[in-house]
Amino acid sequence: MSRAPARRRGPLHLVVAAAATCALTVTSVAPQAAAEAGRPYTETYRPQFHFSPAKNWMNDPNGLVWFKGEYHLFYQYNPSGNTWGNMSWGHAVSRDLVHWRELPLAIPHDDKEMVFSGSAVVDRDNTTGFGTKDDPAMVAVYTSHFKDGSRQAQSLAYSTDRGRTWTKYAGNPVLDIGSKDFRDPKVQWYAPTRSWLMTVSLSAEHKVRFYSSKNLKTWTQLSDFGPRNAVGGVWECPDLFPLPVDGDPRRVKWVLVVNINPGGIAGGSAAQYFVGDFDGKRFTADDDGSYTPPPGAVAQDFEGADYGTWRTTGTAFGDGPVPAPEPGTSGTSGVEGRGFADSFHGGDAETGTLTSPPFTVDSAYLNFKVAGGRHPHVPGSVTGDSPAPPGKVLAGFEQGGYGSWTTTGTAFGDGPAAGTLPGQNPVTGQDGDGLVNSFLGGDAATGTLTSPEFALTAKYVNFLIGGGRHPSGTDTPTAVRLVVDGRTVRSATGSDSEELNWASWDVGDLVGRTAHIEVVDQNTGGWGHILLDQVMQSDTPARPRSTETAVNLLIDGEVVRSETGTDSGSLDWASFDLRAYQGKQATIQIVDMNKSGWGHILADRFVAADRPAIPGVRRASWVDHGKDYYAAVSWENAPDGKRRMIGWMNNWQYGNDIPTSPWRSAQSIPREMALRTVNGRLRLTQQPVSTVESLYTGTAVGVRDVKIAEGSTPLAGGRADGRALDIRATFSPGDARRFGLTVRTGEGQKTVIGYDTETEELYVDRTRSGAVDFHDDFPGVQRAPLTARNGKVELRVLVDWSSVEVFGGAGETVITDQIFPSPDNDGIRLFAEGGSARLDRAEVRQVRSYRD
Repeated sequence: MSRAPARRRGPLHLVVAAAATCALTVTSVAPQAAAEAGRPYTETYRPQFHFSPAKNWMNDPNGLVWFKGEYHLFYQYNPSGNTWGNMSWGHAVSRDLVHWRELPLAIPHDDKEMVFSGSAVVDRDNTTGFGTKDDPAMVAVYTSHFKDGSRQAQSLAYSTDRGRTWTKYAGNPVLDIGSKDFRDPKVQWYAPTRSWLMTVSLSAEHKVRFYSSKNLKTWTQLSDFGPRNAVGGVWECPDLFPLPVDGDPRRVKWVLVVNINPGGIAGGSAAQYFVGDFDGKRFTADDDGSYTPPPGAVAQDFEGADYGTWRTTGTAFGDGPVPAPEPGTSGTSGVEGRGFADSFHGGDAETGTLTSPPFTVDSAYLNFKVAGGRHPHVPGSVTGDSPAPPGKVLAGFEQGGYGSWTTTGTAFGDGPAAGTLPGQNPVTGQDGDGLVNSFLGGDAATGTLTSPEFALTAKYVNFLIGGGRHPSGTDTPTAVRLVVDGRTVRSATGSDSEELNWASWDVGDLVGRTAHIEVVDQNTGGWGHILLDQVMQSDTPARPRSTETAVNLLIDGEVVRSETGTDSGSLDWASFDLRAYQGKQATIQIVDMNKSGWGHILADRFVAADRPAIPGVRRASWVDHGKDYYAAVSWENAPDGKRRMIGWMNNWQYGNDIPTSPWRSAQSIPREMALRTVNGRLRLTQQPVSTVESLYTGTAVGVRDVKIAEGSTPLAGGRADGRALDIRATFSPGDARRFGLTVRTGEGQKTVIGYDTETEELYVDRTRSGAVDFHDDFPGVQRAPLTARNGKVELRVLVDWSSVEVFGGAGETVITDQIFPSPDNDGIRLFAEGGSARLDRAEVRQVRSYRD
């Protein structure tokens, strides 16, 4: 299930990152037009052939089972709102895995517990006594997340009417080990021992545990698996199932899927998998997880009593390295040797640097281990204090009232706040005594604060900003807007921090225009407030103060390479490519300028080497390389014996912020899974279920033998354009460096689905896919290895109104990403870069809504 617990986190309102600013001239699309409110399932971003609930929040798929002609899809659901909370089990059914019917709420939360993720089985032998052998009960095995925060435990609910109504078992919980991080049971019938098998996650320990039971009520512990491979976040939603290798039923391997958050291959949430054997008690992976990094010259291993020639500033790093903890005694792991650098001296509030002496770059790579907070280096930021550049102050908020600024609502009160408000964590970083602070009365208060009109006379508008990260383009913003002629032309939001930091708008193109500033707080949830101070015009942009926790490589005093942690205490290998800096003088600097949750950095064993070290996240096997495929689990009891899987099509980095309403989140297309030998290695492959073809409408658009010159051209002269498509295409690379398709193209927007011949990677670029500015972690490029077969690159692409799912080759590589383009942008184009390629053949089918 759900959200990662934090190691060494401070209070909620102390998480710090750089302020997010954006230009909004053409980027954001409003979450939904008011005219659409009465037209369900036709909203701008509503998926047409992926399941989404009519309204409210949804995340992990749960309870996947086939029974009496129906595939059941339960899911984590908030019956009361459009963001995470009040976790209960929603319910939908299908006879073919593409036509879904949403049913009433299945298992609701109550005063004592939220109903977290789990599974469902058909108790055909009536082992529980909940039904009969002639009329077996469906039994849900779910995690009770007790609202008092004491623990998570496994519980039962049962249904005797095909899952329409449910009764919680009076003897709950049935498995309780007193842990706060014990969740997401996947239960199945294990025929060799005629018993139930539970696969469940010890989330914070990066372990999966196996239990056995004869009646689903009394459980016996069998074994543990892990930690192994990617451990940058908590382990959640495990699944275990057998598959024949290359279709041979005489050769069967087991697949263990472990979802991780954060620490995925593309950042944030993801699903990794292991291939191995299961003997009824223990899972043994074929890959033992061992790794030996490339040899080289050790520059620093932190094995001494002090830092030697490395020098410190501030107090974060203390007088010397920290002793490695005993295994399992803390949240720190992966230390090489006896000691490591850790800036948690005294807590997250401490800051400082640890810097190597200068050295001459004479190796190709610098390898090292890193962990700690995820606070990247921001180019242009200042280590230490950052004074305001000279300019004209528009508002310093030092007076008793707001002067000619006007308010609505209750959030901003009658005048500026004198710092921290009651119930708020300490506010820092303001200039002077007063500031705008919409925490008046708590996060539930809303309102606006609007300046009088003023002339833009300088190239930049600088200001200090803090508070919640809810961008202007979302439906519940906490944002500062620059408005010209009634239109928002620039905006900024906080970064879930009570520390104000400098931000700047480049308004050079608007000089001479009249504008006003609008401060908006429409958010009533966590971090539902905004901080603002020292608004000024200047010919120089303000430089933000550094809030990084990072390992940096400096050449001539400038940061040229940087690596941060993943909000994890598990040290893992990282590498700086030094080949462009041979012969230059360099220094290594470990920086902690963050005072909030995860405001620390861990580092160990710097080695100059000829080859890069490979981090565990890249050594792991991934079900999907995209940003938006998580909590992947498979159906039990399918009548044809095939294994089909589905995942939550979202990411915890920005899941609550995607610009959809009145629902939030969809599930992926169900996928048929297989184990195949690819390049000498067993790979989990997947293809969309064949029944998606029942949604085809119209005739196929097919093309053959098209040369793709450098540049781009419409596919099939525009006859294949559309918003919901199934595309199959085979390419010959030619001499192009990159080639492929762009979809949902138009008005400066496009989603790029390409192949890089130099790196042999499939990629999806959604940096210009439409609304991308609602969260800093959303825009980006996702990559996955894909080897051309017989000189050909085969792609299958499912395009829906707010997603792309790209299957490469025989399904050995998959990238799933959400996109939020303008509804009129429906073009498909072919492109090639650095040469020409050839489209051997393509077929495009329009896909209708499963609700039609």
